[in-house]
Amino acid sequence: MVIYIAADHRGFKHKEEIKNYLVSLGYSVNDMGNEKYDESDDYPDFAERVAEKVALGGSLGILICGSGVGMDIVANKFPGVRSALVCDPEQAMDARTDDDVNILTIAADYTSVEASKKIISLSLTTVFSGEEKYKRRIKKIEELEIKIKNK
Repeated sequence: MVIYIAADHRGFKHKEEIKNYLVSLGYSVNDMGNEKYDESDDYPDFAERVAEKVALGGSLGILICGSGVGMDIVANKFPGVRSALVCDPEQAMDARTDDDVNILTIAADYTSVEASKKIISLSLTTVFSGEEKYKRRIKKIEELEIKIKNK
């Protein structure tokens, strides 16, 4: 499984530490930017890169910016992407088991690197429960995406 990761300037340092952590755990990590700290960069550019890859299926994404909100908004514009702004490990577990989230968005201004590692580790080891009620809800989201696209 490939993990796509990206961050704007507010999440850049966080991303570099998380990327090294993931590699040390043996994951294949594809850094979608930014490649260097650039105070004038814009989060939609990086969220788009990750969301496009994840929307193709079979991979997970991690987005990091200051508040996490902007990246999460952008990622959720892509059909097939279920991105969640996650603040603690328990929420990460629920996001995976209940909603089969495929992108984690992390707020670097509010979440420490150590807490982010716990969130990510738990998320990567938690699988979708497959319970009927959760499948039904995800199907409704997918139907809504189609409905909106066809308007």
